[in-house]
Amino acid sequence: MIEEIRIQSLGVIDASTLELGPGLTVITGETGAGKTMVVTALGLLLGGRADSGAVRKGAKAARVEGIVDARSLPDFIASVEAVGGAAEDDTVLLARNIASEGRSRAFVGGASVPVAQLSEIAEPLVAVHGQSDQHRLLKPSAQRNALDRFGGKKITGLAGKYADLHAQLVDIEAELTEVVTSARERAREADLLRFGLEEVEAVSPEPGEDESLAAEESRLGFADTLRAAAEGAREALSSESLAGDGGGVDALGATSHARAQLEGVRGHDPAAADLADRLAEVSYLLSDVASDVASYASGLDVDPNRLAVVSERRAVLTGLTRKYGETIHEVLEWSRQASLRLQDLDGTDDRIGKLRRRRADLRVALGKAAADLSSARRKAASKLGKMVSEELTLLAMPHAQVDVDVRQHDLGAPESEERAGVPLRVGDRWLRYSGSGVDEVEFLLAANTGADARALHRGASGGELSRVMLALEVALAETSPVPTFVFDEVDAGVGGKAAVEVGRRLAQLARTAQVLVVTHLPQVAAYADRHVVVAKSSDGTVTTSGLTVLDESERVRELSRMLAGMEESDTALAHAQELLETARSGR
Repeated sequence: MIEEIRIQSLGVIDASTLELGPGLTVITGETGAGKTMVVTALGLLLGGRADSGAVRKGAKAARVEGIVDARSLPDFIASVEAVGGAAEDDTVLLARNIASEGRSRAFVGGASVPVAQLSEIAEPLVAVHGQSDQHRLLKPSAQRNALDRFGGKKITGLAGKYADLHAQLVDIEAELTEVVTSARERAREADLLRFGLEEVEAVSPEPGEDESLAAEESRLGFADTLRAAAEGAREALSSESLAGDGGGVDALGATSHARAQLEGVRGHDPAAADLADRLAEVSYLLSDVASDVASYASGLDVDPNRLAVVSERRAVLTGLTRKYGETIHEVLEWSRQASLRLQDLDGTDDRIGKLRRRRADLRVALGKAAADLSSARRKAASKLGKMVSEELTLLAMPHAQVDVDVRQHDLGAPESEERAGVPLRVGDRWLRYSGSGVDEVEFLLAANTGADARALHRGASGGELSRVMLALEVALAETSPVPTFVFDEVDAGVGGKAAVEVGRRLAQLARTAQVLVVTHLPQVAAYADRHVVVAKSSDGTVTTSGLTVLDESERVRELSRMLAGMEESDTALAHAQELLETARSGR
């Protein structure tokens, strides 16, 4: 329930606070005073579209705040906390700022949230109905939605099951269409992949083979140069010929000579002993290196035939890397992925068969779900039509009869079910279907005894349509979890006794829900638990409006103004007093 609405710099309202409570609250005022701004403010709190033109002239921004009593709304509190907001003393503050240049910000429980999220969180709180809703009620989709709302959880569950199956069928049919349509392209792709895989398989490259062959080719091409360098290195490291010819000593011999010199004085100085040990290590290392260099030199292959083989193999591998990857590693990875893709492409026929079988199963399941949903809708339609008719009796339409017609559109049996979008078989019938089912729902009204039931847009006047909508909302209230209802001049076109009955029925609805009504009818206003007037004042340059809760005497004067346009007329005052007393006794 909404406890309070604060409005600042919105339209003609400068700054006002509207305190609400349980029961029926009516808002009245002269034309142009800003009554609908209260509904506009409420719409902003519910995440409605912000219009910078609604910001009061001269103000930088408009702000609307709403305090929600959330004691009986655990799901709402959970949604608030999920976005980082908080409930204080079981109340939640909703707020909306609209800057004059067009920017809009929303807040839930103190947390800044996107406007779309505010709408999602606040949507379960309030059901707003205005004259535009009467036109929406004329749309078949709105009438079907109203019936589904009345059906409650049972229809919601069946509709959800149907919608899920329908979505699966749409996906399967789209996939099947794509696979069948692209079968030729897939065959061409499979041939190209198969050719490439055969080419790679014929070469049978090994991982890293291109790199190892490149190194081997370089080594074979410079074998003589490498051998000469290795022999020279070996002789420099360890060669008896150098010492014997008097041309100097080799590295190993020089190291051994130096070590012998230091070994002779080891006992005289620890430092000399340490140096001798280090030269011993050098000697061992030089000996190993000399052996390795000799082995390397003797192992160099100078066979020209091997060089030709390596070069030819590298040319073959280059042919693969030119087509399938920068390196043999990438070529092998392409081969792996191509094999998987080829398996998928070669399985096209099997895939088409599986998709067709899956589609057939889904169509059978969807037909069953459609039948169950239609059956539930027909039962709910009978009950809803009866309840709305009874409500219309209370709204001064005692002979009116509302029928909720649930019908289907039969189509001929298709030659084949292979095409997407063919009719759906439901029992022995082939029906047109959509994501909401196979049903077309239409509200029919027979306003008088003996009159033919006709569609609302053909058989209802403006006043009758207002009462049908109110009757429907009262009927839906039993299954609706919405705690607050807002009616914005839905009593347009209603007067006299019918207006009295509208006021009485709104008061009865307010016994189980919070009801806020913007009205111009004194007969409706008389039934209010709380009467708020939008008063307009002007200082000669700027018009402002404020919200005032009326006491008993002020209510009489306001009702007399609404009745006769004169607040101080004795006749109008007497009539207003009588209207209030009649309302009290008739509640």
